[in-house]
Amino acid sequence: MRTYIYSVPFLFASFTSALWPVPEHYTHGNNSVVLWFSPDVQIMYNGPVCRTLSLNHQYPIFRGQDIDGFQNSTNATIGGNKTSCYDSVVRDAIKRAISTISEESLVPWKLYPRRSVFEPPPTNPKKYITSIVVQQTSKDAACGPRPLVDKLDESYQLDVAVSGQVALTAPSSLGLLHGLTTLTQLFYQHSQKGSGVYTNLAPVSIKDKPKFAWRGLNLDVARNWYPVSDILRTIDALSWNKFNHLHIHMTDAQSWPLEIPALPELSEKGAYAKGLSYSPDDIKNIQKYGNDRGVEVVIEIDMPGHTAIIGVSHPDLITAYNIQPNWDTYAAEPPSGELKLNSPAVSSFLETLFKDLLPRVSPYSAYFHTGGDEVNVNAYALDETVGSNDSAVIKPFLQKFVDRNHDQVRANGLTPIVWEEMLLQWNLTLGKDVLIQTWQSDAAVKDSVQKGYKTLVGNYNFWYLDCGKGQWLNFQEGTSFQKFYPFADYCSPTKNWRLIYSYDPIAGLTADEAKLVIGGEVHIWSEQTDSVNLDDMVWPRASAAGEVLWSGRQDASGKNRTQFDASPRLAEMRERMVLKGIKCGPSQMIFCTQNDPSWCAL
Repeated sequence: MRTYIYSVPFLFASFTSALWPVPEHYTHGNNSVVLWFSPDVQIMYNGPVCRTLSLNHQYPIFRGQDIDGFQNSTNATIGGNKTSCYDSVVRDAIKRAISTISEESLVPWKLYPRRSVFEPPPTNPKKYITSIVVQQTSKDAACGPRPLVDKLDESYQLDVAVSGQVALTAPSSLGLLHGLTTLTQLFYQHSQKGSGVYTNLAPVSIKDKPKFAWRGLNLDVARNWYPVSDILRTIDALSWNKFNHLHIHMTDAQSWPLEIPALPELSEKGAYAKGLSYSPDDIKNIQKYGNDRGVEVVIEIDMPGHTAIIGVSHPDLITAYNIQPNWDTYAAEPPSGELKLNSPAVSSFLETLFKDLLPRVSPYSAYFHTGGDEVNVNAYALDETVGSNDSAVIKPFLQKFVDRNHDQVRANGLTPIVWEEMLLQWNLTLGKDVLIQTWQSDAAVKDSVQKGYKTLVGNYNFWYLDCGKGQWLNFQEGTSFQKFYPFADYCSPTKNWRLIYSYDPIAGLTADEAKLVIGGEVHIWSEQTDSVNLDDMVWPRASAAGEVLWSGRQDASGKNRTQFDASPRLAEMRERMVLKGIKCGPSQMIFCTQNDPSWCAL
């Protein structure tokens, strides 16, 4: 049973220290001090008082328009130089944090025993948060192309004194964004309307930084369509969980939803319907929206496989296009079709495609994903420029194909990413700058780092969110029906949050090998996911991967983090996301969240 700490005439349960993901170092008070969010809070950013928010309400309702006048000391200097060209990013993040605390804080009734007294009396004299000091201690990298992920410092320190003073410091704007996110999780809304927002955790001391530099979600927008609003909402949720990458699997065999002004026919003929495509302005806005929230958006154009859709507008570029009924001889999914490997027309097409696209994405990202998974050799027996399904024959052409693409990617100041097959199955010669994205096994992780490559993890046995919904293919009565009955998908069962949380990205690696694992991604492929169920398919399960990537699978003592510790914190995180518009299901029933985790355990 929980321990209760009494502070007459109300009580608090001890677990209201919940933060997600858990910080590296975190201490807090014993619930005896209550600080209310002040109607006269002073906000200071990189210098003197920037603005005092003084409202005449009994309780401050800070709306966006109320703090639009908040001004940063844009001429504040550190070491004689401006701190950052990201000052406006931090300024907007401060606004969002104030709005979240004031308007979207949680009434945590689901996290306490039913009908228990868990809130401070609203009529008692109130002690307030009086000031929030936000200070960047070092300069960000020069304005311009985003630095490589392992060159970023995302650490921060957050302190809340019993006197009501809040101090947030970080060496970078990214660290400040993470610290502001943590600050919002320290506050709760009182259930009595108009009573205010409070924290019962002071004094708070947090020193925090991520375990892994790359913490991402791979979102497939080609197999089903997602409006821009879905992508922006997903970026918001990623930032709250301290992810820092959204990898958009932009095109695949089934659709081409990306508008390329130099090749307008690609989306005109390849999108599922008119209007279901992303304009250059859409892509710019998505990437900027992500950067403003600490989430780098990385675009993938998968190739040479998964490119059948190009054949709708450019049939001369694709081999083995939409072969029916035996599509599975030539592709992992219908429709079949792959870019020809030794065709000058294909090289010219890719030159034009990349010349249009890469300069538009390079201001917002340091990376570009060129795909490379599931290349089917049988397709190249039908390619007149190759004429063989022998890997030994295909490999030189594939090497030339990848070299051409990566040369152009680098020429635009971007670092290439490929799926693991390019290195491990095809044994291509890749530059050491290339980032290898593994997905099939832990052995693939070990093989990649042993070859000296920086590597992303994402083992489908643990981190594929689409698994467990069953087959999306139809099966003929008879042999096919019997073979695939009861129609489980290839990666069943569902990867529940506990399984996701159990995955250790660096298990089985030496210390030197582990240094090359720069992070990982959790994946949502969209054969059976669209705008209607996206939130519930991703959250809160992705949050479990988020904590593994930020905090590590093990705690400071080297012990695996437990479900008993994680489950109440994840339940709270889910409630906070729901309040902010993420339509995700619960991780447990209320009986479990209202009682000790051991009550719902075996």
